[in-house]
Amino acid sequence: MLDPVWLKTFLVVTETRSFTRAAERLGLRQSTVSQHIRKLEQAATQQLLLRDTHSVELTSDGEAMIGFASSVVETMDRAMSYFTGTELRGRVRFGASEDFVAGPLPEILREFRRSHPRVDLELTVALSGVLHEKLRAGELDLVLAKRRPEQDATGLLWTDKLVWVGREGIDLDPEQLVPLIAYPPPSITRARALEALQRNGNQWRVTCTSGSLNGLRAAALADLGVAVFARSLVPTGLAELPAKHGLPDPGEVEFILNARRQAMRGPTAALSDVIRAEASRLHGTP
Repeated sequence: MLDPVWLKTFLVVTETRSFTRAAERLGLRQSTVSQHIRKLEQAATQQLLLRDTHSVELTSDGEAMIGFASSVVETMDRAMSYFTGTELRGRVRFGASEDFVAGPLPEILREFRRSHPRVDLELTVALSGVLHEKLRAGELDLVLAKRRPEQDATGLLWTDKLVWVGREGIDLDPEQLVPLIAYPPPSITRARALEALQRNGNQWRVTCTSGSLNGLRAAALADLGVAVFARSLVPTGLAELPAKHGLPDPGEVEFILNARRQAMRGPTAALSDVIRAEASRLHGTP
C-alpha cells in the first residue's frame, strides 16, 4: 500500500528539491522525511529520487510517481473537505433573464460548478419581470435580470442603451404601422418599446410575440418586424437599425443581480461573487 502521508511528503520534496526545506514546510524532522521517502520506495519497489548532500533529482519512476501521488493526495483532500464540512455545498435557485442564454453565462456557471461540485444549481430562465416576482415570493435565491433605471438602485451591475434591431438591410415603410416583435408582458423591453412609440406618436402592431430569445431572433431574421434589445446583447445575425428609420429612442435599461437577504450566504453568496466578477464578460466589455 502507498501511504498518502508518504505520497504527500514525496510531492513536497519534489517541489522543494530539498529534504531540509520539505521538512520545514511539513513541520517534520528531516529524518522523518527521509523515512517516508524510503518506505515509499520500498512499497513501490523502485528508486524514485537520486540524492546527495547538495541536490535531489527525480528518476524516471519518480517522474511517473508524481502523477499518481498528486491524484491520490487530491482525492484524499477532497474527501476530508467533504466529511469535515469545509467544502462548499448546498443549493442555489438561480434565475437568469432570456438575454443571457446564448452568451457566456452557461460557461460561467460551468466554471462555478467545477469549482464547487457539491453545490446544486436550479436554473430558471424567464422574463425579467417574472424573475423579480419569483424572487419577491421566495421562489428564487438569486436573480440576474433587467430593471428600469428609475427603480431602486440595489444590485446594479451595469446600465445599457436600448436599441431597435432587425434583419440586416430591413426596409421599413414610414407610411405603415411599425411591425413590432416582442416578448409577452411583463417584458421590460416590450414596455419600453411601446412607451417610446406612443410618446413619439408612432402607430404599431405586434406582428410576433415569443417568450424565448431564439423565437424573437428567428422572427426578426424572417423579416417579421423589429425588436428592442440592449445594445451589448443584440442577438447574432441581427443589426442595430440606423436613425433613418425614424424609430424613437427606447431609453436605457439596467442589469442587476439581486438575492433574497435570507439566502445571501454560502453557495448563493459564492455564485453572486462569481457573477459580479464576470460582469464584463456578460455584457461584452473588455
